[in-house]
Amino acid sequence: MTVFGRFLKHIGGKQPPVPQPGQPAPSPLVDVTDSDFVTVVEQSSQLVVIDFWAEWCEPCHIMSAYVGFLARQYVGRVLVAALDVDENPDTPAHFKVMGLPTLLMLRKGQEVDRIVGVIPYEEIKARVEYLLVSE
Repeated sequence: MTVFGRFLKHIGGKQPPVPQPGQPAPSPLVDVTDSDFVTVVEQSSQLVVIDFWAEWCEPCHIMSAYVGFLARQYVGRVLVAALDVDENPDTPAHFKVMGLPTLLMLRKGQEVDRIVGVIPYEEIKARVEYLLVSE
């Protein structure tokens, strides 16, 4: 088991399955800014999970890893994006992001769920699954 895998086990998270040979490579996380948020995120036809984070925020690094897992596991089904709040203050202010890390789930530009702080990956995944089923 890798060091990261032991870390995930220690904090109660699970690493998602590794894609099998022949499966498409997972798309990378989409980095968004204040200037392209509307066109990339709010106009997306997919469910969007957006990670509001900052470099100085230690819990953000854990959630960012989980967000990376989501991006790989839900490629083609969910748009997974990240926004650095220090470099892009307007969007967090618009969504009243008061604590970090914050994950917002948006459908057609409207907030449908919010997670503040660190929670286990399986809980994040369950909430995304629920939102996908309820579309």
